[in-house]
Amino acid sequence: MKKFINRPENVVEEMLDGLSILHPGMRRLSGHKVIIRADAEQARNHQVAIISGGGSGHEPAHAGYVGRGMLNAAVAGEVFTSPSSDSVFAAIQAVSGERGAVLIVKNYTGDRLNFGLAAEMARAEGIPVEMIIVDDDVALKETGQATGARGLAGTVLVHKLVGAAAAEGKTLAEIAALGREAIQALGTMGVSFSAGTSPAVGKPSFELGADEMELGLGIHGEPGVERTKIKNADQLIETLLQTILGHSKFGDEKRVAVMVNNLGATTDMELAIVSRHALRFLESTAYTVERIYAGTFLSSLDMAGISISVLGINDVRLGWLDATTTAPAWPNVLRQRPGIIADQIKQNVDVSTSSRTGSAVQTEMGQIVGLAIEAACQALIEAEPELTELDRITGDGDLGANMKRAALVVRSKVESYPLDNISETLRALGQTLRRELGGSSGPLYAVLFLRIGNVLAGSGSTNAALWIEALDQGCRAISELGGAMPGDRTMLDALDPFVKSLKKVEGGLSRETLLLAIKSAEQGADSTAQMKPRLGRSSYLGDRVLGHPDPGAKALAIWLRAVCEILADPHQKTHTRKSRQAQ
Repeated sequence: MKKFINRPENVVEEMLDGLSILHPGMRRLSGHKVIIRADAEQARNHQVAIISGGGSGHEPAHAGYVGRGMLNAAVAGEVFTSPSSDSVFAAIQAVSGERGAVLIVKNYTGDRLNFGLAAEMARAEGIPVEMIIVDDDVALKETGQATGARGLAGTVLVHKLVGAAAAEGKTLAEIAALGREAIQALGTMGVSFSAGTSPAVGKPSFELGADEMELGLGIHGEPGVERTKIKNADQLIETLLQTILGHSKFGDEKRVAVMVNNLGATTDMELAIVSRHALRFLESTAYTVERIYAGTFLSSLDMAGISISVLGINDVRLGWLDATTTAPAWPNVLRQRPGIIADQIKQNVDVSTSSRTGSAVQTEMGQIVGLAIEAACQALIEAEPELTELDRITGDGDLGANMKRAALVVRSKVESYPLDNISETLRALGQTLRRELGGSSGPLYAVLFLRIGNVLAGSGSTNAALWIEALDQGCRAISELGGAMPGDRTMLDALDPFVKSLKKVEGGLSRETLLLAIKSAEQGADSTAQMKPRLGRSSYLGDRVLGHPDPGAKALAIWLRAVCEILADPHQKTHTRKSRQAQ
């Protein structure tokens, strides 16, 4: 892998610092991977705030569209990973006034969960928030996906329309309505000749033959809906446009704006060739192309591919497309002098919900709890290569890195948890994972440990029946938040068999019952290899994932075994921990 980077784990932070140098109209929000307008404090009192974001690796999206007339804030996650709900919430607080905020969210599970949770947190603080879901990917419009169509480069056109409308002084309800109406008149489809390479993974997310291309693919390194032989440019453009025109509503006047988007490694020469035939084809089918844009608007790292977006427009939308903006990534904006990294807007709101700190462990149970957490972290750190490779095959390749990163943070915080109080420790663990574990896994693990901790609150930690009930409630919490059920090829397919095995136990938990339960969890994880995915990014691949277990289920079984082995033989392990602490 050859990239202009230092350390893979630092690419997002260093990129955001670089953007604050390049664009004086932007500022870092202190303590978060968030870029906001330099005049955010003044703007919040005059207009509805427009906020978007998502995983990094799509540059110039989303930070490149921060500026007057477009976004007030952009929230960045790790590469191809949803940002945390804490960062989204911090962005809302930083740029929203009494007129409220509109969140523009691409239709991916992690983005919907984290932005949705942040919106709920903001509403609880009295901030009015509306959320617009962009699902412009026509390749998945009629596939019956439970998660629906993905959000692609057409999202940038939505940024422009609602940003201009907000700058005009439209109300929160008006902006949300016009944004949703625009999405109904928007369609996008992509094609690629090669996959992008994530800095954390170091190799392409999928491989193509010399004469192959992926048609109808997303923006996170996942393959398309069809792998086919390469066509020449004109044939390929007609295939994309015919599919787009067949699945979207562009109005009786048939007036459209077109965006030809570079997914990362496509040359300007190729973009010009594509634009040439796109215009010819649309005009030959009685469409009037009012505006056509070509360039890098929303990429997928260094993927050699393009997407085409078509937006139905009228005079009002055309006016919003043409409205002035200072966002640097929108075409034809003026260049400005560099900014200064140190000149950042401070955010003094603590968005965490817990300020508890640990104290010296006094009980043997506290020692066991600490050791169990450490064992789970170590198991996930060691499993990173296995989980990364499995997720590269069945998803986007980031699960191993995400779990390892979160495990390292949790391990560093173990001594700060109130280990003698297991319910408080589990809640603190949930809060850590909410902030540190990226994508859809973060909210799901957070709600699991929060629910278990809540059920155990105020009771003894040795009550086997209550523990089983707490675990069962944890399964329900995951299902309620994420929408999954056992059999949907998710982490629940490992956790649910574990809980069901424990439910058969009469009396207290023993070494044998714990090991039997973990075997059930591992068998459940292995069984996902024969399940068709219904939710998450694996659902976009359909039968291609068969034969490979779900990485989320596998990860859960890995750390669960590490915990159960500690619980099955606690005395020897507790002595080891005490000896290590005394050194």
